[in-house]
Amino acid sequence: MHCRKPNEKWVTDVTEFKYGQSKKAYLSAIRDLYDGSIISYVLGHFNNNDLVFKTFDQAVLQLMGEQPLIHSDRGFQYTSKVFKRKIDEAGMTQSMSRVGRCIDNAPMESFFGTVKCEKYYLHKYRTYEELITAIKGLSPMEYRAKAA
Repeated sequence: MHCRKPNEKWVTDVTEFKYGQSKKAYLSAIRDLYDGSIISYVLGHFNNNDLVFKTFDQAVLQLMGEQPLIHSDRGFQYTSKVFKRKIDEAGMTQSMSRVGRCIDNAPMESFFGTVKCEKYYLHKYRTYEELITAIKGLSPMEYRAKAA
C-alpha cells in the first residue's frame, strides 16, 4: 500500500506476549503506512474490545481533519458494530484482510515480529510490569526505526 502523505492509510492489530507462569498480555497498535510510525498503542491484560477501542480513540485524537483508511484482520474487535460506528464517526474507511490471509496485514505483522525479536524472545519477563517497561521503553523514534 503506497502512501503519499501521513494519515492516509493505517494498519492495526493485536499481538500476545506471555510472562510469568503462563500469564498473558496484549499489545494493540496502529501504524501509519506513510513512514511506519506507530500512531497509538495500548498494552493490556485482555484481548478485548476495550483494548482496541482505546488504541483507536487515542489515534483519532491526533488527526487534524485527515480521514485515513484503516486496515485490520477480521478479529472480533474489528468486525464489531461499535468499531464500525467509531470508524464512521471519524469519517474513515475500513478495510479488512481476506479470511485466513494474515499476509494481507503484513506491515503490522512485520512490526510485531521485529518488536518480539528484539524485546521479547531474548528475555524472560516475570511480571507484567517488567514487560510493560520493556515495551513502553521504546520511544516513538525507536518504534519508527523498528517499523522501517
